[in-house]
Order: sequence, then C-alpha cells, then structure tokens
Amino acid sequence: MNAEQMDEIKRHIGVVTESLRNDIRQIAEGHATIRHELQEHRDEIRDEFKEMRALLRLSFSQLDQRIRTLESDVTTLKTRMDRLETGQA
Repeated sequence: MNAEQMDEIKRHIGVVTESLRNDIRQIAEGHATIRHELQEHRDEIRDEFKEMRALLRLSFSQLDQRIRTLESDVTTLKTRMDRLETGQA
C-alpha cells in the first residue's frame, strides 16, 4: 500500500468518524428531549394526582357529614316513634 492510498484511507476514516459523531450527537439530543418530555409528563401526572386526592378528600368529607346528619335524623325519628308508641300503648 503506498502513501497515497494510506492518505485516502485516513480521509475516509475521518469522514466516517465525523458522520458517526454527528449521528451520536443527534441521538443524544433526541434522548435529552425525550427525557425532558417524560419529566414534564411525570410532573403533570403528579399534579393531577394531587388535585384528584384533594377532591376525593373533600367529597369523602362531605359524604361523611351527610351520613352523620342522616344518622342523627334517624335517631331523632326513632326516639319520636318510641314516644308515640309508648303514649298509645
């Protein structure tokens, strides 16, 4: 192999190497973009989950209050019925 052929091989390897570097750079940039987008989705899901938990807590609290009111009303009605039944007996 002569010097001219060696120089041609070196140039070719240089071109291939630069092309590979560009490909690797593009892959790395794409990877960084995907990671960023995934993190944004995670943050969004976390925020929505927190909001959903807060809404559920509020709903359960309201339902609990309604049940307590109904239980109190039922107790009051039972007491009144007992008085009426005892008065009629």
